[in-house]
Amino acid sequence: MTSTDPLSSATPAAMLAAAAAMGIDRLDAQLLLLHVLGRPSTDRAWLLAHDTDPQGDAIWPEYARLCARRKTGEPVAYLIGEKEFHGLSLRVDARVLVPRPDTETLVEWALQCLQGRDAPSVIDLGTGSGAIALAIQHARRDARVTAVDASADALAVARANAERLGLPVRFEQADWLDGAGTGYDLIVSNPPYVARDDIHLAALQHEPQAALVSGDDGLDDIRRIVDAAPAHLAEGGWLLLEHGYDQSEAVRQLLRERGFSESQSRDDLAGIARCSGAIWRAVK
Repeated sequence: MTSTDPLSSATPAAMLAAAAAMGIDRLDAQLLLLHVLGRPSTDRAWLLAHDTDPQGDAIWPEYARLCARRKTGEPVAYLIGEKEFHGLSLRVDARVLVPRPDTETLVEWALQCLQGRDAPSVIDLGTGSGAIALAIQHARRDARVTAVDASADALAVARANAERLGLPVRFEQADWLDGAGTGYDLIVSNPPYVARDDIHLAALQHEPQAALVSGDDGLDDIRRIVDAAPAHLAEGGWLLLEHGYDQSEAVRQLLRERGFSESQSRDDLAGIARCSGAIWRAVK
């Protein structure tokens, strides 16, 4: 950048204003600027306190580049390389889905199901970044948590997160429950659940499609998990699944038809039934 550029040594206020003019959401713009400045993503108050302080000449070109990528729909988490989930800072990139706040509903339900169980055995299917497995392990240090994914790339991301956070989750490469053990107190999963022709896929073009799409109605992988789960659950074990905004009744019906008991759903932060689950009782 040359000294004649109007944003050379720009202030945070000027750069955020430029991002707003590009149509970048203010929170996204703040997170990107903190990243370029080498400051924690939690340090938004610093931007306000220093909003008129000129920054180095190299800041604006890098910031403008990231804003341009964000404008194409690339997730902020990929651009800054991290995402907070259930109080944990996870490293993420285009090999895995970006963890969503709504998935914390699934984690909270999982932890409720584990109450009163000593050293419970848990398996997280399709772990991606490891978000669910690591959140459960962090909250229940006594749990024996296994995380499974068919993608070696995703497992590399998840393992690195576990090592950085010092959490002893075990990782296995497998297709859902293929080769899994038995006697789990909890099987939990945020599997692909988007229909092949869903119009929302266009907005998710930067994320791995294999982790999103599941057949014509979005339920192919959920059907496989529901069908296989009883052989791997302990008596009274839970199966919990995240699903689409309009799939709760269909998923509960699948659980009932497979012989699960007490099928029910939980609402996400927007009040939408986003997770469904049930108990496996071998003795009816």
